[in-house]
Amino acid sequence: MSTASVEPDKAEKPKKKMTNRKFLGIWVPILAVVLVLLVVANIAIEIFKPWIGSQLGQGEYTVENSAASESWDTEYYKSDYEDIDQLDAAAGELISNIAAEGVVLAKNESAALPLPAGAKVTMLGRAAADPVYGGQGSGSVDITNAVDARSGLENAGLQINEQVYDAIASFAEETPRGNIVMDKPNDSTYNIGEMPASDYAALSNTFADYGDAALVFIGRGGGEGGDLTQTMEGWDDNYVEGQHQLQLNKDELDLINLASSNFDRVIVLINASTTMELGAIQDNPEVDSVLLIGSPGLTGFNGVGQVVAGQVNPSGRTVDIWASDFSKDPTWANFGDFIYENVDVSYPMSTLESTASNADITSDAPFVNYAEGIYIGYRYYETADAEGFIKYDDAVVYPFGYGLSYTDFEWSLAGSSLESGIDGTISVDVEVKNNGTVPGKDVVEVYYTAPYTRGGIEKPEVVLAAFAKTGEIAPGESETVTLKFAVEDMASYDYKGEGAYVLEKGDYRISVRSDSHTEVLEPLTYVVDETKVYSTDARTTDEVVATNQFDSVSAMFADTPTEGKILNFSRADFAGTFPQAPTPDLYQATPEIAEGFTAYDFKAAADAYEGEMPATGQASELTLVEMRGLDWDDPKWDEIISKLTVPEMTTVILNGAYQTGGIPSIAKPLTMEVDGPAGFSSFINSSINGPAYPSEVLIAQTWNLELGEQMGLMLGNESLLKGVNGWYAPAANLHRSPFGGRNFEYYSEDPLLSGDMMTAVSNGAAQRGLYTAFKHFVANEQETNRVNNGVATWVNEQALREVYLKPFEIAVKGVHMPVTYISDDQGNLAETEVGATFVMSSFNRVGTTWTGGDPALMRGVLRDEWGFRGFAITDFNLYPYMNPNQGINAGSDLMLTFAPSKSLDDTSSALAVTDIQNSTKAILYTVANSNAMNDMAPGATVTYHAPAWVYIQWAVTGLLGVAWVAGVVWVIVRVKRHSKAAA
Repeated sequence: MSTASVEPDKAEKPKKKMTNRKFLGIWVPILAVVLVLLVVANIAIEIFKPWIGSQLGQGEYTVENSAASESWDTEYYKSDYEDIDQLDAAAGELISNIAAEGVVLAKNESAALPLPAGAKVTMLGRAAADPVYGGQGSGSVDITNAVDARSGLENAGLQINEQVYDAIASFAEETPRGNIVMDKPNDSTYNIGEMPASDYAALSNTFADYGDAALVFIGRGGGEGGDLTQTMEGWDDNYVEGQHQLQLNKDELDLINLASSNFDRVIVLINASTTMELGAIQDNPEVDSVLLIGSPGLTGFNGVGQVVAGQVNPSGRTVDIWASDFSKDPTWANFGDFIYENVDVSYPMSTLESTASNADITSDAPFVNYAEGIYIGYRYYETADAEGFIKYDDAVVYPFGYGLSYTDFEWSLAGSSLESGIDGTISVDVEVKNNGTVPGKDVVEVYYTAPYTRGGIEKPEVVLAAFAKTGEIAPGESETVTLKFAVEDMASYDYKGEGAYVLEKGDYRISVRSDSHTEVLEPLTYVVDETKVYSTDARTTDEVVATNQFDSVSAMFADTPTEGKILNFSRADFAGTFPQAPTPDLYQATPEIAEGFTAYDFKAAADAYEGEMPATGQASELTLVEMRGLDWDDPKWDEIISKLTVPEMTTVILNGAYQTGGIPSIAKPLTMEVDGPAGFSSFINSSINGPAYPSEVLIAQTWNLELGEQMGLMLGNESLLKGVNGWYAPAANLHRSPFGGRNFEYYSEDPLLSGDMMTAVSNGAAQRGLYTAFKHFVANEQETNRVNNGVATWVNEQALREVYLKPFEIAVKGVHMPVTYISDDQGNLAETEVGATFVMSSFNRVGTTWTGGDPALMRGVLRDEWGFRGFAITDFNLYPYMNPNQGINAGSDLMLTFAPSKSLDDTSSALAVTDIQNSTKAILYTVANSNAMNDMAPGATVTYHAPAWVYIQWAVTGLLGVAWVAGVVWVIVRVKRHSKAAA
């Protein structure tokens, strides 16, 4: 037997084994990195949990009532509709009715409108096939199922030239028009995008078959984050010197001429929620009729069609004065982009604030001067006419409050009551008779003219004091309406002298008008024998006397040309004080102005505070539902607030984007707030998005407060079906300039009409427990530079109080929410009511103080003077100048942001804890008295259940953790085994 041998060079070489040092050098770093990533990822998830939850789900708060309360009625607010489908149908009908009643018949020569039944018409203009339904940004609406302009006309029985319509639709699909890009002004465009008249040449052979009328649609949009442009240079191929976006461009003028040349009847429909220069249309004898149709929303074009076809008699009225030349308006020169040249702004930024989404954050200090003072809109044009400064018919195309009808009304004075004394009420009864042949509604307006002393307190020639809309009056029938207002409403604010409201002695002219310019009946006279200064005794509607709160802002104004001062625009010398663009000295900030742009000093504020540290985390059995119906000053509020810990409260305060957070320890559920001036619009949950209502401009054009209340009530019903508790609307900033990008979501240039309509809508919503946010508080009338560290808005206190604060004041004092609550341990019900409970501040500053951090505004005026009880939320708080500690100290209670984009610099000082508790009380008071308490009885508990993604996070973390531990064990075993083998 032989033994095989292997040659040495072919023998298998022994494998070189990895040493422990090398092995550990590979695996220890890997395991360390995995561990760090696992820990960091979970920490990051916890930090960003609120934001992640907004995208993937917040989880659920389960309410469980006690057995003793099972039979109690806890449905405090009940929906009028069984389901969403039923509500949507009713909302669609309401939207159509609002649009029909809001359409303004501005011109109607030779009774060109209404069109005969079954008329065959040709629609012209881009907006015929690509209409403006609403606005952009938070005002965006879902138009997927919207009734378009063509369908609205067809639904009214009209026949449409299909070939022309299809050509316009194809052109619109291929040709962009202006688009406001929210918070990215450099990406916005301003093209009109109208189809050239020459493109209709090949279609002219169809005109005769659809020649009963040409319906020319002219459209203009608007959007959050940017204003319309005052110059079309670079945006219009046919640009002419001075051309702006609200003029008709060459293509539109050519289109009017095309219609006039080919049709005997030409109707122009203005599809815009801002005024335009329409002198070229109004004065054109070839244009028979003009309709101002606003932005009609989901089904509003049905209402427009009904007006065109005569199925509804138009009764809308203008909500702004329509001037002939915007460049001659006193706001023209002081609207837009103005930056201080000597201020370099710097704020500490959080991680989120410095992300790419906020790349436009700059070190600029912008400003805007409201140099026109109280003289905006009709207040200027009517006064300038009275002073002989303008020729009214040349300067104005349509007055404020103007509108025509298909019938004729006759007014007569049916009675009046001029109660003596400064606390009296003025009442005027007007009989309205329909002398025409078709039924219709009419609007009666009452204005006052206060005695004016040249060089004294500034006063407009006329101010709207009251208005009323009739019901539908049949031919030959009549209706009497009563218009009332308080004598003290005619007081003027004297910020220079008395620092208070003043009702000066003299004769006050009370005139019944069809618009701001046209008196219909002989005026009445109300005599004030002695001047009343409201400096000791407050006006009857105020909690405390209204006195100067904004002296540092008013100090920027002067009555004569002064270096570094804004010249007051005065009725005493319109020519010599007419507002001009800022002079070079006004671009140089004073040290005081520069100081106003510095970061909030929370340490100094805390050090200056002399109050005691409040108690937190105290024992109590109280839950939030037990606070329902209690007075603001009830001692139980102190008890439930002191029960909460600082982390419980700050978690809510700092995570207020579209919600208020749940607090299980007091059985506070998570609430849902949604955006949208035209109805519910949710950036987070599209299933919440509801029917798109007309723009606020079109709603206001109805001059019908009952319709406004019906809209609010419909939204209140929708909130109950969708689990919505709060609504970021309505908005009542004013149309200071027609170029304001968000004019579509503001009612009017007039504070009374704006305030009354906001009150009506909010009262309707309140009937179903939906709290509404009056926004944007205050003086937020332009979008340019809106988040560029906050625009320093310089407005004297008279204008601020009489004009810009007034609509908010009306709503705060006029909104009432019914509150049904369980009053004893037997489940018996009682009723009370609360006032307005929700306000949203704005991005801008009053002077140099951010509105949300302005104690004079948020506490002095809102809470102390007006008696507001509820919570204030900031506008979207993603910007570093909007400091949360400053906010809660001033009276802004909730930050509209996702944690952790904002944090409180101080949560431990006595001042900070006091502010945190005050803000929490305001939030809880609102929630307790809302529909968020539906189905909750005293003694209820709230349990939080994490969303599915959290369980996935835990599972993945657990699996990775087990794998990591297994890896560590494997490494240890491997090292030990290798060491033993080596030994």
